[in-house]
Amino acid sequence: MDARAILAALRRGDTPSAAELAWFAEGLAKGDISDAQAGAFAMAVCLQGLDQPGRRALTLAMRDSGDVLTWDLPGPVIDKHSTGGVGDCVSLLLAPALAECGAYVPMISGRGLGHTGGTLDKMEAIPGVTTQVSEARLRRITADLGCAIVGATGRIAPADKRLYAVRDVTATVESLDLITASILSKKLAASPQALVLDVKIGSGAFMKTADEARALACSLVETANAAGCKTTALITDMNQPIASALGNGLEVAEVMRALTSGEMSPLIEITAALGGVLLSQAGLSPDKELGADEIRQALLSGRVAKRFGDMVAAQGGPADFAQHWARYLPVAPVIHEVAAPRAGFVSAMDGEALGLAVVHLGGGRLVEDDVVDPAVGISDLLRLGTWVEQGETLARIHAARESAALAAEVALLGALTLADQTPKLPVLVHERIG
Repeated sequence: MDARAILAALRRGDTPSAAELAWFAEGLAKGDISDAQAGAFAMAVCLQGLDQPGRRALTLAMRDSGDVLTWDLPGPVIDKHSTGGVGDCVSLLLAPALAECGAYVPMISGRGLGHTGGTLDKMEAIPGVTTQVSEARLRRITADLGCAIVGATGRIAPADKRLYAVRDVTATVESLDLITASILSKKLAASPQALVLDVKIGSGAFMKTADEARALACSLVETANAAGCKTTALITDMNQPIASALGNGLEVAEVMRALTSGEMSPLIEITAALGGVLLSQAGLSPDKELGADEIRQALLSGRVAKRFGDMVAAQGGPADFAQHWARYLPVAPVIHEVAAPRAGFVSAMDGEALGLAVVHLGGGRLVEDDVVDPAVGISDLLRLGTWVEQGETLARIHAARESAALAAEVALLGALTLADQTPKLPVLVHERIG
């Protein structure tokens, strides 16, 4: 094997063989491939692309560059991945809901990226919770409770970790082939029998158009199924936050309200739609509609709240979190109400601008080693189609300082559009692929 020969083939538009891609991925993981060669590889794939067999081969090569988990459990192992959005705390409901319905969910999640929030950051807003656990502890929590939400160890898809760092500084992050291999190499390393992909579309998503979202969804579904994992994608709306809050601690509060109120909400509906697909794929429900009903009933009954609390305790959090969550979540020193500058319907939102406002409050990272403030963010954000009178509250900003709250108010007002006419409201689920 020769890195130069592989790079030359890619430059010509030829897809390397599966053996060559496996050798290159192993070299990335071990450090035998230089940064220059890794960058050339990323750029060549970005410019020339891979065929479908090559995309599958690269995904499996990066998966196999590290540990691949195996399971011996009395039920199916299943998982979910979201491509990222704002106010998206679905994973915190879905993992324990699936466990309540008989599945096992060792969910390996990520941190915030750009304007989008991260599931691990949300979990760590709960005092004491750790998401960096050993493989033995992950296995124990999953076997005992049916679910765990943790970060990847350094031994999960190390080739992807190396290649992603290079892509970040070589303007090759947006390659469809590399995105597909990056997402699936980590997810498939947990060896799920079924996988559902929540591909976001809209102003708060990375994919802004239907064509972009559909292309990514098709690439992910085709590659995962070719790798032997039953996979379906739902293209779901991100033209407004799923929850009415953005920010780690505030989103956990929204999760607990959803799990304890017994009331329907968009957060419950999206969770049920994704869960129904998974239960059907895993053979735990005859079809996705009945599966969605099972998830919905589990969420509204309060049973999932208890299981989520048990998972929190198993990962180091308070033993009574499900009962007394409000006393544990952090509170920002400044809570600032944003008044509507005029009367009108909330007709549009710039989700990315809202997400970036939370990042600048300290709820995300501007550089990799930034410390996230779990208390800050935006709450009580009105949903699209809501009528508001002049002076009424559009949202509340939670900040560490008054100056930061005022800057966030400017950003929030710039991100919202008020109109005299009722807007056409987007559907929650746009399309199902797979």
